[in-house]
Amino acid sequence: MTDVFDHTPQVWNAAQLREAIKDLPDDTPIHIGVAEDPGDFGGYRESVLVDAHHVETWWPATGTTPERAEKEKALTLFADWTPGEYDLLD
Repeated sequence: MTDVFDHTPQVWNAAQLREAIKDLPDDTPIHIGVAEDPGDFGGYRESVLVDAHHVETWWPATGTTPERAEKEKALTLFADWTPGEYDLLD
């Protein structure tokens, strides 16, 4: 059987992000480091921010809780590989 652990990172909110970038010039590129494994930023792959979308996640009513209609509003940031030359994939 595989060992598992409960990974519970602190997910930033909009206020924390605003505070972190408040002194940056408007034309500063935003880079994102994606962990190779949960919580492991020692071997992260660097990406660049390319887009953002406001999203609403809805949990519809189910057979066990017919009145449930919860939703969560969030912002999804989209990252891509950094600019450069890469081998074409077949």
